[in-house]
Amino acid sequence: MSRNKYTWTEEKIAKRYAEGRGSGDLNNYLPWLTIQDVPSEGRSHRPKGWKTNRKHELLSDLELSFFYYLEWSNKVIDIKEQYPLDRDDTIAIASEKNIPHPFENSTQTPIVMTTDFLVTTRIGKDIIHIARSIKPSEKQEDPKVLGRLEIERQFWQDKGVEWIVVDEKVMSKQFFKNMKYIHEYYYLTNSVEEEMATHFLGFLASIAMKKPEKKLIDCCNEFDTLYNLDNGSAIYYCRHLYARQYLVTNDMEKAIQPHKISLADLDIRNGGFERNYGDFIS
Repeated sequence: MSRNKYTWTEEKIAKRYAEGRGSGDLNNYLPWLTIQDVPSEGRSHRPKGWKTNRKHELLSDLELSFFYYLEWSNKVIDIKEQYPLDRDDTIAIASEKNIPHPFENSTQTPIVMTTDFLVTTRIGKDIIHIARSIKPSEKQEDPKVLGRLEIERQFWQDKGVEWIVVDEKVMSKQFFKNMKYIHEYYYLTNSVEEEMATHFLGFLASIAMKKPEKKLIDCCNEFDTLYNLDNGSAIYYCRHLYARQYLVTNDMEKAIQPHKISLADLDIRNGGFERNYGDFIS
């Protein structure tokens, strides 16, 4: 059964196109592949996107790491993962370059190739698409992998879309840890929590004007006591405010640790700002 689950046939490919895989925008987009469709070589993830308000299908930690950059950047409008490439085009490119096209051995079916991320971005006044393939540096020495990347590169070049391979060497481990700490707290469960988060933001702003040297953790504890909340409630709101960009750290290369951060280390805003790491994906 497990072998059949991952086996490609023409019927299976036709069914996916009929389902609308690879089409749609934002929360209506359907990835060509989901985490159930492929045997994962590492940990897979299904985070709910800040920009799309849908679950994303990410097949590795490395894809998750790059996804965090896309989420953080104010230039990114839409994120489409596991984006399918037109099979006729990739077969033609493979033939022209004398590169073996990926195919299913058991059924002799040419596989629909995918690009890890097709991203809609705002550059100045222009809205453009960029394509990114996420590949560990060690795998980029494999001739088979290089062949597939070359097909992918040529495909996007023919479409006039910038395409780049991204590996682990250019992604910050600390940025990843910070985003992992705050990402799932972007959405609160109800209006009561949203109101409390707003109160907490005002509470921090008032203290920052008088005692900027005060530690964030002390403010959190005071807020919990003031509103008779369970211990740790303000930390929960704190992570939400970080994710929503109301609390802006001056350096995402430093760990978000409330017991070490003072209010002077933060920019407390009403929302919206030019976020760091925007240039990374563009």
